[in-house]
Amino acid sequence: MHIIKGKTNIDFIGKRRIALLISSLLNLGIIVGIAIFGFNLGVDFAGGTLVEVKFKEELQPDQLREAGKKGNLHDLQVQRIGSDADSSFLLRMGGTTQLTPDAAEKAVAAVKALGETKFVQKPDLDNGLLNFRMVAPLPATEDDKDGTKAAKEAIEKVGVGVKDVVRVGEAQGGGVDYQVQFAGMELKISAVLREQLPGKEFEVRRVDYVGPQVGKQLRNKGIMALLWASLFILIYVAFRFEFKFGPGALMAMMHDLIMAAGYFLVTRREFNLTSIAVLLTVLGYSINDTIVIYDRIREEMARFKGKPLPEIINIAVNDTLSRTILTSGVTALSLVGLLIFGVGEIFDFAAAMLVGIVVGTYSSVYVAAPLTIWLDERAAHREHRQGGSDNKLKTKPA
Repeated sequence: MHIIKGKTNIDFIGKRRIALLISSLLNLGIIVGIAIFGFNLGVDFAGGTLVEVKFKEELQPDQLREAGKKGNLHDLQVQRIGSDADSSFLLRMGGTTQLTPDAAEKAVAAVKALGETKFVQKPDLDNGLLNFRMVAPLPATEDDKDGTKAAKEAIEKVGVGVKDVVRVGEAQGGGVDYQVQFAGMELKISAVLREQLPGKEFEVRRVDYVGPQVGKQLRNKGIMALLWASLFILIYVAFRFEFKFGPGALMAMMHDLIMAAGYFLVTRREFNLTSIAVLLTVLGYSINDTIVIYDRIREEMARFKGKPLPEIINIAVNDTLSRTILTSGVTALSLVGLLIFGVGEIFDFAAAMLVGIVVGTYSSVYVAAPLTIWLDERAAHREHRQGGSDNKLKTKPA
């Protein structure tokens, strides 16, 4: 099967300067954009609650946002998934429980109103817990032997959802310990939707929540995964090829990572663990394509000894052009299917990978190769200067 019949003779390297200029400007723009605007971090990294809901009748995202505002869910983010007819949405809010700083003050006040307290600990906002000690046990009834049911209702009256109030037991120093476990944010979201969209039936299909500490750990580990992968790939290239090939491969990888990250910056799609998987995949694809061309360059250097390196690289790129188009094209076709039928994170994965494949193919020719030429020219210039200095020493009169 021949994608390109006959041998091509395209001057790829002749256009390397303008290509490098464009690439450098794009990379610089993306880096500045990330520094100023940052990514739209998903629940994986930022922490919070993600709820997937499906309505039985067609709704628009603006209707959900308006319902959230009326229900005091001011930071509710709404994203449609699938077609308009599906009426499926991803709803995201910061925090994993209803214990916000404002709600914590109201809850503490409600607890102190229950009776005389020995102390009320500072609310645990991350885990949604509030511990307190009463001087005397909460009043009990036949239906509420521990008095916790009345305490739960008292806290809920101030507008904070409570999952449960537990009597921990009597303290050694006197008094009785209790713990309030606050309800998750998904319950509040569901309650607001039912209240503000009466008659609109919906199904909660998925609930994900990540605490801020866990999100920070996941973010740090994702960054470390990218750094370690880049380091080991660089070591591999350094052992397999000459030194002058290594920096080009590294710069091509960094170029491709930045361009793929630019997709998430420009589109403002969620940057999460799936995005890290995309960047790692792009990393592998980028170095694979670069090594294929490097192999052919090394073969051509052995065949055409004495020929300038830019001409050898042009020959190598033209020789591998058909293979590059076939490999990249087939991979891109599989991603097009995911773009058409995929939704949510699958769509983002396919779109970012498609960007990575295009720039990965491009960078092997217009980033890795030009840097290799530059290093080769510097080495030749240094040898020439050293050779000139040696000749002067030899001809200097005694």
